[in-house]
Amino acid sequence: MIKSFVISAAATAVALAPASALAGPYLNPEFNGATVGDDYLGGALNLDVGYEGGEGAYSWFVQGGPAIIMPQGSENEVEFAGKFGGAVQVAESVSVYGELSGVTGDEFSWGSKLGLKYSF
Repeated sequence: MIKSFVISAAATAVALAPASALAGPYLNPEFNGATVGDDYLGGALNLDVGYEGGEGAYSWFVQGGPAIIMPQGSENEVEFAGKFGGAVQVAESVSVYGELSGVTGDEFSWGSKLGLKYSF
């Protein structure tokens, strides 16, 4: 159910965005690895395609694609991963950003990110 929500929300964001707000498509290949202490747990290679846009103080993005999950000591699996998020500029040099992400699998995994960016 959550997987369907994330995919539907991402598709809706693209569909509802005005054409002038689309800055354009992009590719975002990304590898994420994990360790605990000296133990390497494995990694994931995401091969995402995305769209980003915005207007004025607001920006947004949505991306997704295959994710090759490579756990240490186990066979690789191919799943689907996606994320969407955005940012709001709250002052000349300060913006607040957020992101929701998810990946399919035996159990759907999701994450969130919220932050502040100060440019100088």
